[in-house]
Amino acid sequence: MIFNLVLDACVRFGSSLKGQQLIELMPRIGVIADAQSIVIIARIHEMNGQRDEIKKFKDHIDRISIPLVRHYRQFYDSLLSLHFKFSDIEAAARLALDMCRIRESLPNQKDNKDPQKPCLVPIASHNLKAGLKIHIVPELLQKDSVLKVKSKQELIIFRNAKLVLSNRSLAKLINGYKKVGKISELSRILITIQKGLGSLKEASLCSDVIDACIHLGWLETAHDILDDIELAGVPMGLITYMSLLTAYYKGRMFREAKALLRQMRKADLGLDMSDEMLVSTCRSEVYTKASSSIQISDLAECLVWEMREEEKAIPPLVYELNSSMYFFCKAKMIGDALKTYRRIQEMKIQPTVQTFAYLVHGYSSMEMYREITILWGDIKRNMEIGNLVISRDLFELLLLNFLRGGYFERVMEVVDHLKQQNMYTDKWMYKSEFLKFHKDLYRNLKASKARTEAQNKRLEFVRAFRKWVGID
Repeated sequence: MIFNLVLDACVRFGSSLKGQQLIELMPRIGVIADAQSIVIIARIHEMNGQRDEIKKFKDHIDRISIPLVRHYRQFYDSLLSLHFKFSDIEAAARLALDMCRIRESLPNQKDNKDPQKPCLVPIASHNLKAGLKIHIVPELLQKDSVLKVKSKQELIIFRNAKLVLSNRSLAKLINGYKKVGKISELSRILITIQKGLGSLKEASLCSDVIDACIHLGWLETAHDILDDIELAGVPMGLITYMSLLTAYYKGRMFREAKALLRQMRKADLGLDMSDEMLVSTCRSEVYTKASSSIQISDLAECLVWEMREEEKAIPPLVYELNSSMYFFCKAKMIGDALKTYRRIQEMKIQPTVQTFAYLVHGYSSMEMYREITILWGDIKRNMEIGNLVISRDLFELLLLNFLRGGYFERVMEVVDHLKQQNMYTDKWMYKSEFLKFHKDLYRNLKASKARTEAQNKRLEFVRAFRKWVGID
């Protein structure tokens, strides 16, 4: 319970690196993760871009009983978010299809012989000899818990006892498949999702997607989806055909319009008008104005928003390289981690807070404090040019390592940054760390007795730190 409260606080206040440390602490002291823990852990992995970590939980979560499906909506939301961040559109589609079949594949609670039996999930990699494994009990949900996990409903919503894709996630799927030119695959997925939602008599989802494409001017894409849906034997309403036909005439795409007219005749839409009358209707000023005045759909708005956000998003390659670096640092393969970091620099890819945090952890695990001071130089350069906004977690990690290594000038630099950004500092923790490693450092040495200028300067920084944390 206490761990859940603290983990949830890490999510609420954006302390994802601190949350990661807590996750790794759980197996060390024998804390078992319940259903609430798993959802919060998934959010922390999402914030850190650790898709491989959250995927390790999926097999266990996929087997939970039907009453818990609603609770794990957030877990699937986090996993889907990471698939999109990694630009893995096929994995995102598979997850979407899994959710369509989730009620059929899930066991009833009666069928689960031992729902309270803990499962083991490795941290970092199951190949690591000294790797940690966290105990989880996915079926254990504290009903009387005072903790109310903050839930975000961005990609997956729970509706009519089902996990359903939101318009935002649909927009990401559409945009992703359009970029790689796999429209037929998109159509297949849409049809499957539509089946999962219910009857195919009115293919509302497919119609919504086609209408959104028409609104954005993606007429070829809209027509391709329409063709695929027809081939699958899914009936489409006349309005969808007329919207596309009107868009063709509006764009003076007469050859495509003629082809669509022939298609409409074959589709047996119950038309009682001649082609000339249909064309006249589409080209009439009244119909054209009515069509253009139709309010843009939520899905179309999500598509527009998604394309704008995509330009500002972190490149997928960064997440992949960070994942590699995380593994190397956990395995103490610092040389490989450094190669990955240099590759990031050579490719002129902007490193993230996680990039630096993983390297600091890797160096720290091998007590390579001098290398952390060199890395600090890179961090400062990225901060100065406005490419990086450092979290309090990373500042804290740096400060603690500089303390352990005795680099007090660097310590006070970090302290200055914390002050400038008005960030909270746990002086008691830093004081304890100092007393643990440097209790008697320069206690009786006066500046006049310093042998070198470097020693005199270091003495000043040690005194400044002692004063800051309140050591006499």
